[in-house]
Amino acid sequence: MAAVPTPRPLRVAPGSGPGNSLDVDAIELSVVIPCLNEAETIGVCIDKALATLEEHGISGEVVVGDNGSTDGSQSIAAEHGARVVAVPERGYGAALLGGIAAARGRYVIMGDADDSYDFAEIPRFVGKLREGYDLVQGCRLPSGGGTVSPDAMPFLHRWWGNPMFSALARWWFGAPIHDIHCGMRGFVRDLPERLGQTCTGMEFASEMVIKASLARVRTTEVPITLHTDGRTAHAPHLRTFRDGWRHLRFFLVFSPRWLFLVPGQLLTLFGFAGYAVALPMGGLRIRGVHFDVDTLVVASLSLILGFQAISFALMTKIFAIDAGLLPADQRISWFRRAVTLERSLVAGAVAAVVGLSLIVAAVAQWKAAGFGPLDNERSLRWVIPGTTLTALGVQAMLSSFFVSVLLLPRRRDVSLRD
Repeated sequence: MAAVPTPRPLRVAPGSGPGNSLDVDAIELSVVIPCLNEAETIGVCIDKALATLEEHGISGEVVVGDNGSTDGSQSIAAEHGARVVAVPERGYGAALLGGIAAARGRYVIMGDADDSYDFAEIPRFVGKLREGYDLVQGCRLPSGGGTVSPDAMPFLHRWWGNPMFSALARWWFGAPIHDIHCGMRGFVRDLPERLGQTCTGMEFASEMVIKASLARVRTTEVPITLHTDGRTAHAPHLRTFRDGWRHLRFFLVFSPRWLFLVPGQLLTLFGFAGYAVALPMGGLRIRGVHFDVDTLVVASLSLILGFQAISFALMTKIFAIDAGLLPADQRISWFRRAVTLERSLVAGAVAAVVGLSLIVAAVAQWKAAGFGPLDNERSLRWVIPGTTLTALGVQAMLSSFFVSVLLLPRRRDVSLRD
């Protein structure tokens, strides 16, 4: 364990020091640093942050959210003038949420404890926050004007992971950023609470940007430089493939459109196309390819899967909006008014009845043939659409009942007890 110097009084920027009657109200900025065994670099980060606050006359403090360090990081942080907050729940997001909850500033700037971010760039974030932005995202990537020092970011992260996730954030959620995973950013102190952030792991950063975009929070970007990690005692806490999958999973959960709706629409379109070329008697031959009853079977599967995916998209969206995970959507509001339980049940029942009628017609043909061999090319053109319509009709009715359960009025502060 590193030697721990004797603690000395807390260092804070002018206007917020101990004994000042404006101790809390005068603090404009809290610099929050998550920490887990960062004895090598935590002191350097705190010194740079406090020096920048003092140099630019920013009334502020440094808060370290410690996640259970065992190398003396807590004592080192206190020695260098930070206020240390113990956060028992493990995780990058948990450490940040604990530090933010204890922050006293009007604004918060978060940055990692590995000395890869230059806290001398704090004034640029503060300037944007003072202009009225609620979220100021740092950008390390050249696409957003940032700079990555040699060997400061792994090759896969720099050229694939970060650009890919950032592009998805812009495409799926309309986020006006180029570096969604940048660990240095500024925001108004109550933003995580307003957004209802809950992620305790590495997804915390993505959650903030995604929810801020969905809530139309005023956001901007500041280009910064990423420096080489100052630690030598241990490897970074980030795990490329594990954390990459967790981020992708988080993206998909917050985007029913791309997880369910778009694939469902494509499957449905493919199913209708299959029926168009295979349902006519004898099928169709296109460029030497003959589409017949086998195509009908695959097309039916595509229609059923497509309908199920679209249903999941609607149910997920309705639940997420009702639970406060996603903001209200006018299209969903219209859908809820137009597609009532009763209308859905009638539509599903009609489809099921038509489907069963086709099956009955096929059975009648079989009876007429003395229940002997049938002309499959003809009979399957009744049976396959019939079973497909029946399945879709029943699915529609069951999905309608499930949506009605999701929309049942309920008091959120009441729970069942034994």
